[in-house]
Amino acid sequence: MGKTKFFIPFLVVVIFLGLSSIFVVDEREKALVLQFGQIKDVKEEPGLSFKIPFIQEVVRYDDRILSLDTDTIEVTPSDDRRLVVDAFARYRIKDVVQFRQAVGVGGLRVAEDRLSSVLNAQIREVLGADQVTSDTILSEDRRELMRRIQRQAQISAQGLGLDVVDVRLKQTNLPEQNLDATFARMRAEREREAADEIARGNEAAQRVRALADRTVTETLSDAEREAQVIRGEADAERNAIFADAFGADEEFFAFYRSLEAYEKALQGSNSSMVMTPDSEFFDYLRSATPDQ
Repeated sequence: MGKTKFFIPFLVVVIFLGLSSIFVVDEREKALVLQFGQIKDVKEEPGLSFKIPFIQEVVRYDDRILSLDTDTIEVTPSDDRRLVVDAFARYRIKDVVQFRQAVGVGGLRVAEDRLSSVLNAQIREVLGADQVTSDTILSEDRRELMRRIQRQAQISAQGLGLDVVDVRLKQTNLPEQNLDATFARMRAEREREAADEIARGNEAAQRVRALADRTVTETLSDAEREAQVIRGEADAERNAIFADAFGADEEFFAFYRSLEAYEKALQGSNSSMVMTPDSEFFDYLRSATPDQ
């Protein structure tokens, strides 16, 4: 009975010490075994591990890719048009020992503060470099700019034991006080471009109209010339017919010409013509008598 009295507490202590010496490393994390603040072991593989109870402690760090949103900052490209930029980065703890030595007990909070400062410095440096304009930042070329920021931030973050996987610009806007001036300048540029297009259109229209007018004039001239030729040929043919008719029957030809003279002389109602009844003009209008 006395042995049992001491055995049960001893067993409890042994079980407690045994459980205190065991810890599990998840596949999504890395762990450091510390003894009085000094790194004694690194656990990067998932599974069951051991430590000395009460003397050693385990510090765990996330091994997944993490995200960090930077603060909004203003940058000034080479064309002096200020832009408001904020970005986000994806990173992971690459060297857990170096990470612990760099940030100490502050952990991710301190690491993200330092990484945010690194990213802001690299954003200002890259976007404010020579030959980088606001148009470049707002165009497809921003992809290359983001890669440059990522590469330079990667170099600076190595001292923290971090691996900067990616950097993206979330928004790139003009400061509020510059928006009205920028919109006015854009409007003026578009109006100037529209005026240039209208002027070029009017010039092209005038060329088309001048070409059309010349074509009409040339077409009418050719048609008139051809009509004159046809008319002359017709008159020549008519005169030839008249000449033939006159040679074939002079009396009929005289009769025909008299009829034409009657038609032209007797038209209208405002003209008067006075002549004697025995005028030759009425030869074909007199009624024939048997005596004649």
